[in-house]
Amino acid sequence: MKGIFVYADSIPKEGYKLKEYEKATGKIYQSNMVWKNPRLELRTDMPVPEVGDRDLLIQVKSCGICGTDVHLIEHDDEGYVIYPWHAKLNIALGHELSGIVAQVGKDVRDFMVGDYVCTEEMIWCGECIPCRNGFPNQCERLEEIGITVNGGMAEYCVSPAKICWKLDSIRERYGDTHDVFDFGALVEPTSVAYNAIFERGQGFRPGAYAAIFGGGPVGQLGTALIKVSGASKVIVFEPQEERRKLAKVMGADFVYDTNELQKSGTSPAEVIMDVTHGRGADVLMEASGVGHVVFPEMTKSLGVNAHIIQTAMSGEPVPILFPPMQGKAAQIFAAVGHSGNGTFENVIRLMGAGMIDVRPLVSATYSLDQAVEAFDASKKRLDSVIMFQNK
Repeated sequence: MKGIFVYADSIPKEGYKLKEYEKATGKIYQSNMVWKNPRLELRTDMPVPEVGDRDLLIQVKSCGICGTDVHLIEHDDEGYVIYPWHAKLNIALGHELSGIVAQVGKDVRDFMVGDYVCTEEMIWCGECIPCRNGFPNQCERLEEIGITVNGGMAEYCVSPAKICWKLDSIRERYGDTHDVFDFGALVEPTSVAYNAIFERGQGFRPGAYAAIFGGGPVGQLGTALIKVSGASKVIVFEPQEERRKLAKVMGADFVYDTNELQKSGTSPAEVIMDVTHGRGADVLMEASGVGHVVFPEMTKSLGVNAHIIQTAMSGEPVPILFPPMQGKAAQIFAAVGHSGNGTFENVIRLMGAGMIDVRPLVSATYSLDQAVEAFDASKKRLDSVIMFQNK
């Protein structure tokens, strides 16, 4: 079996003391403090993975390269990976995947060989207290496909049946074409945006004004979801031209170049207040990763009862002036993950209904044999998704 693997050395930085959990499991909480000298390798000698009693063996058809994957192979000047979060390396990459069920475990009831499926990335245990209380994204025993266990940049991938979802409604619309699998692979990042906006961020009333900072894939998918859900004006701020063009395709009504605004002496807050006739934004999504720059602008452009939704991961402290928040009865919601609350199922239904089309995000496709070329392209095209396809 072919698979794209990332290898790295476990060399903790000076002052970083491995926790007992990290020593016992090999899973590192802060990857950029431990994993050094990452290497990308296409392996052709891997056995097809064994299927557990409650697992599915998926013949992978599409798998996207996420920014997480890129950050697991990029490194800083000292050789440490860029990715700052939970990871166990020396694994096959890939967590945005879909394919055809090739084998089912003996205790699996709801799937059969030949089903078109996608899978969640987060393997929640279902037994820890957060899981039992309805917070699977905060699972205390979390495993992650393509991050702590072998993922979908391979010919086959094993996933627990409990986190797999059929693509029947997408297949009904698009037939037995490869588009179904590209949609299926992008259910995962779309669900990240859906969870942020509608579950963590508690949604909004149709007619709302929305502002999105950052035009990467999650920002683009957030744009599509917010627009199709009834926002009357969607405003996107993004410095890269290709991302701005894509934002218009994905449903943005107004798109602004933050570099040009800075040159003209105009702030994003001033733009929002002008576009909304002084009312401010009801939904503000931080998807740029530079919250220390964005938050002051958001707090100056709040509508009454505004929801600020933090989706990007950033290590920088964020300045927040609370009187404007208090005066507008505004709230901040922190979002991570995509599991639970019907998220995957609802995203698949929206795609199947033709209400959101994620295909414009796929800028190029590659085979597994073209791994290095594909990752080089992904580093250059951070506005879009590079897709591996197994025909």
